[in-house]
Amino acid sequence: MKSAYITDPMKFEVRETADPTCPADGLILRVKACGVCGSDLRRWKEGPGDILVIAGHEIGGIVEEVGKSFTGYAIGDHLAVAPDVHCGKCHFCRHGLFNLCDQLHLVGITPGYDGGFSEKIVLSAEILSNGIVHHIPAGATFEQAALSEPCSSVLAAHDKACTDLGHTVLVMGGGPIGCLHIAVAQARGARVFLSEPSLVRRQIATDFNPSAIIDPMTENLNERINQLTDGVGVDIVVCANPVASTQTQAVEVVRKGGRVILFGGLPKASPMASLDSNLIHYGEISIVGSFSYHPTYHKMALDIISRGSIPTDKLITHRFSINEINNAFQTASAGEALKVIVTF
Repeated sequence: MKSAYITDPMKFEVRETADPTCPADGLILRVKACGVCGSDLRRWKEGPGDILVIAGHEIGGIVEEVGKSFTGYAIGDHLAVAPDVHCGKCHFCRHGLFNLCDQLHLVGITPGYDGGFSEKIVLSAEILSNGIVHHIPAGATFEQAALSEPCSSVLAAHDKACTDLGHTVLVMGGGPIGCLHIAVAQARGARVFLSEPSLVRRQIATDFNPSAIIDPMTENLNERINQLTDGVGVDIVVCANPVASTQTQAVEVVRKGGRVILFGGLPKASPMASLDSNLIHYGEISIVGSFSYHPTYHKMALDIISRGSIPTDKLITHRFSINEINNAFQTASAGEALKVIVTF
C-alpha cells in the first residue's frame, strides 16, 4: 500500500509499505479521503520528529477487514474517524471532558497512532472504544466525512459561545476554519462579520455571504464594528487564526458582557497575547478557550453535513491524489484554497 511520510521540512515521500495486519479486536479501514488540517501544515513545515508518524486525522473510509473477535463494525461499513483517543480513566474523562484528557493521544500526530495519509490504517480496540469513530450517514460522501472533523470543533465552539438568533458574531480569520465558523454561526441564526487581511481569502469568503467583510490592514476595525453595531460592539468574537494581535483586538470590539472565543492556538514558541484586563473586568467580558470537542459533536457534524446544513461544496475547494500530496500541502499553505482533501 502507499503511505506518505514527512521526510524533510515541507517534503513528503510516498512509499510502498506492507499492508497492516488486522488485530483480532480491531479492523482495517481503507482510507478514501483525508483532509489537510492547519496542524498538519505546521508539522509539514517543521519537518519529521524523532519518530516518523503518518499524518492525517480528518478521515473517511470503508471497512476492509474485521478482526475475528470484533463485532462492532462490518466489512463495507463507511466510517468517519477523528483524532482524539482518550484514556477514560483520568479526572477529566470521568467528568465527560474527554477532549481535556490527561493522557490524550491523537491519530496522525502521536507516535504509534498512524493517520490517514495512507491507503489503509488500523483502528485498534483502543481507538474503537475510546476514540471518535462514527458511521457516515447515507448519502454523505467520504470527503464530507473528512470535513466533519473540523466542523465538530466549530460546533463545540459555538455551543460554548451560546451563539443564537439575533447575535452579531465577528470571525477573525477567513481560512477554511473561519469560513466554517461563518457557516455554523449563520445556521444558528446569527449575523456574521469577517475580518481578514488577505485579499484572496476575502474574495473566497464572499461565497459564504457574511454581512460585512473587513480588511483590518486598511480599515480601522474598531470603527467599522462600531458602525455595524450602532456603537455597541459585537456579541461574540471568534479568533479563528493563530495570530496574537487578533486576540488583543477581540477584547476591544466585543460588547460589554460579550464573549471572546480563542479558537486558534498560538505558536508554541510565542504563546503570549496582550489583553486589556480593564476592558475585561469593567465590561464583564468572558474569554473562553475552545479546543477539540466531545465525541457527540462529531456525530452531530456528520448529521448536519448529510442534511446539507453546511455548504461543503463551497468549503472543499481542492482535491489531490495521495501521489500528489506535496502539491496538496503546497496549495493549502499558499492560502488560496479552503479545504484541501487528499483522495484515494
